[in-house]
Amino acid sequence: MSLCAREEVGGATRSVTKMAPFVQRMAPVVMLWLALCLSGTLAVDRGNFKTCDQSAFCKRQRALQPGQSPYRALLDTMELTHTKLTLQLINDNNKVRLLLELYRLQGNMTRVKINELKPLKPRYEVPDVLVQQPLTEPLSLLSQDENGVVLSLGGEAQRVILSARPFRLDIMEGHELLMSLNSRGLLAFEHLRTRKDTFSYKVTSTVASVWDSIKWVFSRSQSDSEAEKPQGMDPADQAEQPKADDKVEEEKDEEGMWEETFKSHTDTKPNGPSAVSLDFSLPGVEHVYGIPEHAETLKLKTTDGGDPYRLYNLDVFQYELFNPMALYGAVPVMLAHNAQRTTGIFWLNAAETWVDISSNTAGKTVFGKMLDYVQGSNETPQTDVRWISESGIIDVFIMLGPTPYDVFSQYASLTGTQAFPPLAGLAYHQCRWNYNDQEDVQAVDAGFDQHDIPYDFIWLDIEHTDGKRYFTWDPHKFATPKDMLQGLLEKKRKMVAIVDPHIKIDSEYKIHTEIRSQGFYIKNKDGGDYEGWCWPGNAGYPDFTKPEMRAWWASMFAYDQYEGSMENLYTWNDMNEPSVFNGPEVTMHKDAVHGPWEHRDLHNLYGFYVQAATAEGLIQRSGGVERPFVLTRAFFAGSQRYGAVWTGDNAAEWDHLKISIPMCLSLSLVGISLCGADVGGFFKTPNSELLVRWYQTGAYQPFFRAHAHLDTPRREPWLFGPDNTALIREAVRQRYALLPYWYQLFYHAHRTGHPVMRPLWVEYPQDAATFAMDDQFLLGRDLLVHPVTEEGARGVTAYLPGKGEVWFDVHTFQKHNGAQDLYIPVTMSSIPVFQRGGSIIPRKLRVRRSSACMEHDPYTLFVALSQRRKAEGELYLDDGHTFNFDTKGEFIHRKLSFSNNILSSSNLAPAAHLSTMSWIERILILGASKPSKVTLKTAGGQDSQLEFEFDASMSVLTIRKPGMNVGEDWSVVLK
Repeated sequence: MSLCAREEVGGATRSVTKMAPFVQRMAPVVMLWLALCLSGTLAVDRGNFKTCDQSAFCKRQRALQPGQSPYRALLDTMELTHTKLTLQLINDNNKVRLLLELYRLQGNMTRVKINELKPLKPRYEVPDVLVQQPLTEPLSLLSQDENGVVLSLGGEAQRVILSARPFRLDIMEGHELLMSLNSRGLLAFEHLRTRKDTFSYKVTSTVASVWDSIKWVFSRSQSDSEAEKPQGMDPADQAEQPKADDKVEEEKDEEGMWEETFKSHTDTKPNGPSAVSLDFSLPGVEHVYGIPEHAETLKLKTTDGGDPYRLYNLDVFQYELFNPMALYGAVPVMLAHNAQRTTGIFWLNAAETWVDISSNTAGKTVFGKMLDYVQGSNETPQTDVRWISESGIIDVFIMLGPTPYDVFSQYASLTGTQAFPPLAGLAYHQCRWNYNDQEDVQAVDAGFDQHDIPYDFIWLDIEHTDGKRYFTWDPHKFATPKDMLQGLLEKKRKMVAIVDPHIKIDSEYKIHTEIRSQGFYIKNKDGGDYEGWCWPGNAGYPDFTKPEMRAWWASMFAYDQYEGSMENLYTWNDMNEPSVFNGPEVTMHKDAVHGPWEHRDLHNLYGFYVQAATAEGLIQRSGGVERPFVLTRAFFAGSQRYGAVWTGDNAAEWDHLKISIPMCLSLSLVGISLCGADVGGFFKTPNSELLVRWYQTGAYQPFFRAHAHLDTPRREPWLFGPDNTALIREAVRQRYALLPYWYQLFYHAHRTGHPVMRPLWVEYPQDAATFAMDDQFLLGRDLLVHPVTEEGARGVTAYLPGKGEVWFDVHTFQKHNGAQDLYIPVTMSSIPVFQRGGSIIPRKLRVRRSSACMEHDPYTLFVALSQRRKAEGELYLDDGHTFNFDTKGEFIHRKLSFSNNILSSSNLAPAAHLSTMSWIERILILGASKPSKVTLKTAGGQDSQLEFEFDASMSVLTIRKPGMNVGEDWSVVLK
């Protein structure tokens, strides 16, 4: 949920506890107005969020011109050990020295760190995101002269060339330049310094009005004066002492270096300017991806002439599409791809960050590129990327691939893999803001049974609490939550309840009093508890950067602490950017304090920590046995380790349906596979066609949840007439039938870091036709989905990749050749999905009320033969909800293969063990020839004849009731 009116609370830059008593009394009224306002149809007011020109450090850094780098490497300071190279860089303008560290990492990665050699105080380095200290490999010196050094990076003739004047790094493989750092000379590192003109200045904080649109004038205002005191070392201690004939440029204080104002909020900067920046050049590259979250195409656009992409977690109301504005999450990872190679850049910085992209081929038409070729132009395509962060250090990981899957594995080795969700988390979720009371929950639950639509989770938003006090229940509407949860449990269903990280300031509220008594709230710059406005009114914000706070928060999910909770209650963390209604850009003041660090240093980490603490709480409450399910809105690199993400407060519009595909693809490329969008759109009201198409799309996206705003009409799946109910039912049932495939994909994502939902270029990296494609996608490597996302569509054109490959329509079993654009006529029941020839996909076709009810049901194997009449696949299962697959080896993992007219199952995990009652009840072989007989051979050596049918018109062989247990070895022989 988002705040809808974005005018600032006049002058509300200080803590709410300092407001006049009248203002405090009015806060609940303001919150009520906010809730009513949320029903409006206004889109985002872009004026309430900064552009680069309004962000002082971005404007300052972007003004630097290429080719004028003041930095040179001091080669006489170089030290080369077994694990790293270090040397000093000097800025010839101000003589400030930096320390460069360069590491060769295992897995074909390189790490570059740049920090001040002698900072006035430590600069923030991001903790907790890396799963371990990356393992290094030896660096060796190949050559050195007065101009630079050449280092070996090991195999494939990889080496780093370090040029001294100006400083530059080039990464080579043979004669090919893979990537350059500071080739455009845009390295910038603003050293910490004392303010030259130390003086006392006044910071006025006036509460004058609450949003111009309601003209609500308060009677009082307050102001304080604060003195800035110099501290730390003299800048001379950190600069090289100049020689007599050296010229040291006088550093001038520019606007915004020590404080800046945006709208009514003033950001004090006691540490002064601290931005860092570095440019990367990618020769041969025209396509770059990643750096979510943006409502943007999969292929990132150039930013010349406009704003850079912004990474700064924000609560953005009904976001606009196709612009680089920041949204709820930030993952500073970019992938670059061409037909020869995939590489990645991981910029490990949690401060506000802007990313500029330019290309020498931007704007050139295909004809223009052909003309260059005909005229003999030898210009190599190149993309240049520049990262600019407000504070911290430069800490960048260069992932050298060379394949897409290598990059995924490299990034996973740094930040971890997708948490393996419980099976129910991959099923269908029903949500709205808000189900009114227990009777409403019971009625919705019964409605799904009445209309024969399966679902696993029903969700409760903020209204289920006692006055927006999280970890509580409304005593009137949800008086007996355990009875409600028990009713769901008896149907093998579950619930998710929201727990947000803003805590109502109330001396009678246990959560608040314990956090305050233990000093766990974030502090304001004056040392008091930081307070702001959110749904409860006056709220405090727990400091989740503290391990002690995270441990305490986790303990609150224990059944004896979270009264009314049960084992089938899971959690949703919303508003964790963090959202502060009366804060700058609807978030926390950057000069708020987390121990020794300012909020500006770590803003993008806050949601990461909230979700991590929540997931740990759900694990602890079960004694470490049960897998958690936690949804978060804000996220950072590594958030994949803790659960699911969704694309936030979208709208019931066709373009929002379309953009959900590239948004989730972008997340998948940077490790977050469990992604989805609010089915139907959070804001506004979808017509029946849009709602049906959204269900059909959502059924083939990883996280499948319907959600709606409290002021929208109810939209449970049966409220749009029987025809539309039937269409939605069929889409949901297709999801449930495919759960075995979804589950094994997430098992692999958890083990390897490979994405579940994939752009086509990941599997077909040399097919340039796929590089910018984002209206269709792959699930794993074997299912291709092209949802219908155009209003009134009568057909779609899907691209089937792979020369020499074949694809089978999963609904009609019709066979199509690869490497073609295929026009597909569609009706309202159509969901264009194709299975790759050469694959075997297990399904469960006996769809029941929830996934747990299908646990022991039989499987149907869909065997799609390649042109060479071969196929491979897998079947994975475990208990669906515990960590026993990992801690006790309790799972089944089978290899399925078809070759030489024999379909067989063999064990991929001989050390694992699990018994199951599930069996194979049917086998469909697509692209088959008619056999004379079909024989089953089991591990016990018994042979038996099997019944079969053959559809000659579609070349489909159906083998009925073979009856093998899925955990056994067996083979089916066609003769």
